[in-house]
Amino acid sequence: MHFYHKANGIRWPAIIALALSLLILIGTLPVWSHGGKSHGGTGFSPLQAVQKATELYDRLIKMEKLEEAWETGLTAINVSTRQAGDKPEYMVRFSRVEGNPESVYFFFDQQGEYSGSNFTGQ
Repeated sequence: MHFYHKANGIRWPAIIALALSLLILIGTLPVWSHGGKSHGGTGFSPLQAVQKATELYDRLIKMEKLEEAWETGLTAINVSTRQAGDKPEYMVRFSRVEGNPESVYFFFDQQGEYSGSNFTGQ
């Protein structure tokens, strides 16, 4: 009695074994793929600083602490680091087309805590 069925010279158990192997491989790929954070790095990234600063910026516009020209004339958002004493901080700068002052700055420590904001960047 034959347990294998031949179809065009291929044995079905081999096809089933190959299919199961592929399913197992595909199922484990998400375990190996990750991103967004480096191992042993800081817990707060420059992108997260921009996201937090954008929330504060929007809130200031809604509360009319920043005039409408800050929303309609926005030209650039930059993130960089600066030294605040002996600790580095993220500095997020929102720049507009015209008006005085031309930029508003938001500061965050390396853990993501808000450090302050101003129009000078100092």
